[in-house]
Amino acid sequence: MTRPGFLKNPMPPAPQRPMGAVRSGSFGLEAQGAPWKFTLLHDREEEVLLWITKGQGRVTVNGVRRGISMHNAIYLPAGTLFSVEMPNNAQGLILRCPTGMSPHLPQAPALLRIREGIAQAELTSYIDTMNRELMQKRPLMQEALRSNIGLVAVWLQRQLQLDTADPPRDTAAQRLARRYAQAVTRGYRSSQGMGQYAEALDVTPTHLTRACRATCGKTAAEILSERKLYAARIALESPKPPVKDVAKSLGFASAAYFTRFIQGHTGKSPSALRAESLQGPARRTPVRAPVFPRK
Repeated sequence: MTRPGFLKNPMPPAPQRPMGAVRSGSFGLEAQGAPWKFTLLHDREEEVLLWITKGQGRVTVNGVRRGISMHNAIYLPAGTLFSVEMPNNAQGLILRCPTGMSPHLPQAPALLRIREGIAQAELTSYIDTMNRELMQKRPLMQEALRSNIGLVAVWLQRQLQLDTADPPRDTAAQRLARRYAQAVTRGYRSSQGMGQYAEALDVTPTHLTRACRATCGKTAAEILSERKLYAARIALESPKPPVKDVAKSLGFASAAYFTRFIQGHTGKSPSALRAESLQGPARRTPVRAPVFPRK
């Protein structure tokens, strides 16, 4: 007996759906409870879009610091080393989604300076629509959010084609800083120090430090330390694992060395940071946001 065609040639498996949820909202509210989650250099496993609606600040992307102001959109693909510094009087919207949500999302970081009023209103409308979906929690909410991500992705591609992107100058120092930033995102959990990164990049530690200081105002060692510190603080927000295991996962030779590292950067022990985090944001000591001069 001849087998039916659909059994001879079965359909290929459906493509895997992106894991995780879409999230959007006020950047100020998201950063208020723990500003270090944005001011420390780090990379994420999700796509991030920041839309500035008032004020100005600074963003560091892959080792290069830039000024940002109203009607600037900063797109950060997963795996991009970045930090954001915004004073209290600045306002913005943030959108986060898992990778693979839309084939039209850009593959590289982009700073877009949007001057056209219609384009400004479009992006604000897309994010506001997602905020309403998240607040109302209606049926098929995540499906509606994914559809809006597609609209945002098309908006980004259109703006890139309209040459609204403002790329940094392509200097030798910036190229080196970007290569170093990418290496840090891959290897910050290892025990290798800044000097070993410099050797892998075929430059001296002094040259690497000089390049990083010129492009973002931080030394190469500070960039590596900030990425480790961010990972440590994220881990310490949970009651597990033990501090010694957190230290080992980040390449520290001992829990004692890890404790000195945390105390040197925060003024608190790992156990104190963990206890403070578990208390919730309402009881944390507020952190004064940086103030930037007017352009």
